[in-house]
Amino acid sequence: MQAPDDFNPPAGPAIELQPDLRRILAPNPSPMTYRGTNTYLLGTDDLAVIDPGPLNGVHLEAILDAVQPNQRISHIIVTHSHLDHSPLARPLAERTGAPVLAFGGPEAGRSAVMTELAQGGLVGGGEGIDTAFRPDIELPDGAIIDGGSWQLEVIHTPGHLGNHIALGWGEVCFTGDHVMGWASSLVSPPDGDLTDFMAACHRLAARDWAVFHSGHGAPIPNPAERLEWLIKHRLTREAQILAKLEDQPGTARDLAERIYVDTPTALLPAAERNVLAHLIDLVGKSLVATDEILSSSAHFYRQN
Repeated sequence: MQAPDDFNPPAGPAIELQPDLRRILAPNPSPMTYRGTNTYLLGTDDLAVIDPGPLNGVHLEAILDAVQPNQRISHIIVTHSHLDHSPLARPLAERTGAPVLAFGGPEAGRSAVMTELAQGGLVGGGEGIDTAFRPDIELPDGAIIDGGSWQLEVIHTPGHLGNHIALGWGEVCFTGDHVMGWASSLVSPPDGDLTDFMAACHRLAARDWAVFHSGHGAPIPNPAERLEWLIKHRLTREAQILAKLEDQPGTARDLAERIYVDTPTALLPAAERNVLAHLIDLVGKSLVATDEILSSSAHFYRQN
């Protein structure tokens, strides 16, 4: 599924998506962020700002300008601590007095497998991590955030990042970077864990959602269909990796070059990290093995 070409809103203005919900696009377009980061304003009087975005003064002023005279920002909620989502949280908190809420710091929620790999020297991940991020209030899975005119349910959705959360608002879900309509999510070990990612996809799929609002791109009006596509996409990629390893062993880079044949060269490092995530998952399933330390340079082979 490709990104819709007609999603190209201007950065800055607060666009109403439905009553009590507006979106402000941050001015940080890139191959990894699409048109930019979506910042959401939820509420009537007390507002929640979901994913304040990158450290950008223009975007900070756009958020503050969207607050009407009878409103105040009461909560700043971060879905995960990547540099395009969380750094503006602290400056916004300093300007408004609102607390910053999130699951935890950059390493919170990291799986035991990924923790062990990181301690063992797995290198090459860490794309865009906001290492300084610390919330004022930590949000456990299942917590309810009450803003008076709105309530949000915290759903821990690790995979893209260990501290990633989705936020349920009735039949609406803010999915951060876990589910997007324009692209599949990057999973890059040791910060990302594909086993966790797939489990979180199935968890979201067990609920009946009307719409997803993601960290990048347009609203997703068919959440069940999108989740089904995302799960099948990952299973297809897994099958491709296993098939290539049947032909000959290889590194994550080798496999990425053999599988992502139409991918621009600039995006191959991200593809390589996704392949590595699959390989680690397959090692855990005893379908793939390596005689080396797990890393992007290790040679993997099919285990019968």
